[in-house]
Amino acid sequence: MQKSRLGLLSILLLCGIMAFTQAAQAQTQVRVSGWGGTDLAIVEELISRFVQPAVADEGIQVVYEPVADSFDAYLYNALSAGTAPDLFYVDIFWSEPIFRAGQVEPLNRYLASSSRLSAGDIIPNLLDSFTIDGQIYGIPKDMNTLAVFYNKDLFDEAGVPYPDANDDWNTLADKLRRVSEATGVYGTALVPKFERFGAFAYAAGFVPFDENGHTDLSQPGFRAAFDWYTGLFEQGLAVQPADIGADWPGSALANEQIAVAFEGGWIIGFLRDQAPNMRYGVAPMPKAPITGKRGNMIYTVSWSMNAASQVKDAAFRVLEELTSPEAQQWVLERGLAIPSRSALADNPYFDEPTAEAQANRIIFEGVSDGYVYPFKFRQYGGDWMRPIDDALSAVVNGELSAERALQEAQQQLNRLTGR
Repeated sequence: MQKSRLGLLSILLLCGIMAFTQAAQAQTQVRVSGWGGTDLAIVEELISRFVQPAVADEGIQVVYEPVADSFDAYLYNALSAGTAPDLFYVDIFWSEPIFRAGQVEPLNRYLASSSRLSAGDIIPNLLDSFTIDGQIYGIPKDMNTLAVFYNKDLFDEAGVPYPDANDDWNTLADKLRRVSEATGVYGTALVPKFERFGAFAYAAGFVPFDENGHTDLSQPGFRAAFDWYTGLFEQGLAVQPADIGADWPGSALANEQIAVAFEGGWIIGFLRDQAPNMRYGVAPMPKAPITGKRGNMIYTVSWSMNAASQVKDAAFRVLEELTSPEAQQWVLERGLAIPSRSALADNPYFDEPTAEAQANRIIFEGVSDGYVYPFKFRQYGGDWMRPIDDALSAVVNGELSAERALQEAQQQLNRLTGR
């Protein structure tokens, strides 16, 4: 009798172990990868709050694998080695070579059959940034644009009206001049690089590539923006951050060394931490007198799917929840990022009177206000910007005339684009 009971217990125990093993094996693991650093806690909480609970009953387990070092280098290597995760970040700046290499899964068919996420849910300019030849290769998780951040106390001290939505380049420059003369601080700090200058060039009508993929710096809009931007230095209204001991314009604004900084939402948390008592305001980018339009650049990162993933349907389910309205609402309310869903344009958060909420609203609206381009340059990346950066730097530092600097830049771009 004792042996029979032991035998029965052994059978039941074995059956339990087998059932547990089968259940564990039935779970589909979806590997997700993004930045380390401050993103780690944010994404882990996002997954635990919104994603894992939504997909757990479907047998999906989400595993987040943060990357602390150079993410683009990691992703290139992992895709080549066949070890890349199922879902991963793709920064718009280096997106196009990966998309064109066939290493990222087009999402069109998944979006067409999804009840949680469709192409129409996403702000068009953002979705277009990750679309090539009609194929959608990523869903933007959030975004940033540029805006005018200004120190209210300096403008009040000078008796000068704050920057506002009616400003063009000339009226804003006049405000900077009056503040500078009254307070002794520089109007603004600028880097002589396309990463900021580009927004002004776009406002003036500059188109970075023609139908043949070539760049023409002789466009009137480009030259108008170039002369205005470098002219701020000549007039003493702008200074390079390093010349006043700052490592970027945000720190110069926080230290009250300048009145205005042209930055994105990344400056909000910095000011909260480094200048908690500063009274700052935010205005849209100024209009170009030549067009009457604003210009801006979209800085964004997508969630994209590995074309070699063995669990694509499960991966898309995770992607749906990562970019769900609930998840984006949570991110927005905590001031972590600007949402990519069109429906959040009327979010009550943007009506709050705080400086942070108003800054986020203006940055959100900047994605479709005027001439706006994604911060990417086809397959060339930073190689395309470098000749323009060099030209800006040469003129700002008094090394070359604008004519000579732009002539050399055009020659380099011609060689780069095969013109």
